[in-house]
Amino acid sequence: MRILHTSDWHLGRSFHRVSLLDAQAAYLDHLVATVREREVDAVLVAGDVYDRAVPPLSAVELFDRALHRLAASGVPTVMISGNHDSARRLGVGAGLLERAGVHLRTDPENCATPVVLADTHGDVAFYGLPYLEPALVKDALRADRAGHEAVLTAAMDRVRADLATRPEGTRSVVLAHAFVAGGEPSDSERDITVGGVAAVPAGVFDGVDYVALGHLHGSQRVTDRVRYSGSPLAYSFSEADHRKTMWLIDLDADGGIAAEERIDCPVERPLARLRGRLDTLLEDPALDRHEQAWVEATLTDPVRPAEPMARLARRFPGTLSLVFDPERPPDDPGASYAQRLRGRDDHQIAEDFVAHVRGGSGPSDLERTVLRAAFDDVRVDETVREVSR
Repeated sequence: MRILHTSDWHLGRSFHRVSLLDAQAAYLDHLVATVREREVDAVLVAGDVYDRAVPPLSAVELFDRALHRLAASGVPTVMISGNHDSARRLGVGAGLLERAGVHLRTDPENCATPVVLADTHGDVAFYGLPYLEPALVKDALRADRAGHEAVLTAAMDRVRADLATRPEGTRSVVLAHAFVAGGEPSDSERDITVGGVAAVPAGVFDGVDYVALGHLHGSQRVTDRVRYSGSPLAYSFSEADHRKTMWLIDLDADGGIAAEERIDCPVERPLARLRGRLDTLLEDPALDRHEQAWVEATLTDPVRPAEPMARLARRFPGTLSLVFDPERPPDDPGASYAQRLRGRDDHQIAEDFVAHVRGGSGPSDLERTVLRAAFDDVRVDETVREVSR
């Protein structure tokens, strides 16, 4: 069984206010061509089809054209909703689409109802676990608590129970949208932290042959059988060094990985992160190769130079982001607020604030629990509002 694992299309997203619609269309052309040329048996899309719950019409039209082309190819597609998608909107018409070979899995309660496809070696059961917001699905999945690990464990218990009823030798593939421990994040993924815990252990997915993950934008292995395809396009400058690919996986008769390949995605325009004093960036011949790239420039001049963006744009017309990080001694009291917060999450910043106003005495364990619960409640409220719009 040859599967093509992809995720995180984020249709409708822009890059520093530059539309990516043409680049996304080129990627979908490449996807359909790969399906045909490489004789793929199943296409897997592991969530974040759209960039937001209510996508622009142009993104919906692009998605519609992609579905028609995939259906016309005669190759089944299995797709789940991610944390950026509105599961209910994405799932509209799922019953009709299923007749055309496009299998949408957006309802957490149906996570143990697989799409069963067959090859010469027998059946392969594809289980779709849409993004599981713990506070919203805990009761439906009968999880013992509201946490990512708890709800994913409850969902996987259902998957394993269903798989146990299948004929002996049935192979299994799970699609999931989550942050799994060992994965390397980037700046463009929306935070899904609950209770201060962002990641779940890969062992949650024990008992299945392959796990097609979405959410993290870098293509990577967590284990040999648990992998992220990554996003097909770069959505932040933190992804400048990513190789954007899809996984082409061949499952053998026993569910092992008989062959694997990373299929490169088309790159419309590369990214470059440049750092240094303005005069150096403007004069260094080693930077010639970045003149047609999208550029993030970090200027280290001790004094902010005049008209830096206009001057950079003359050499690098694709300059989209300008950051100032002046060279200062480590003990300089003028260090910026942003520098002091770098690498710290919302919970840590809040705890530091408590320590600051108390003259150095940080929050107690109980107060930390209250702070984390408050952040979680705000994030869940935002999710609910977005889904209900």
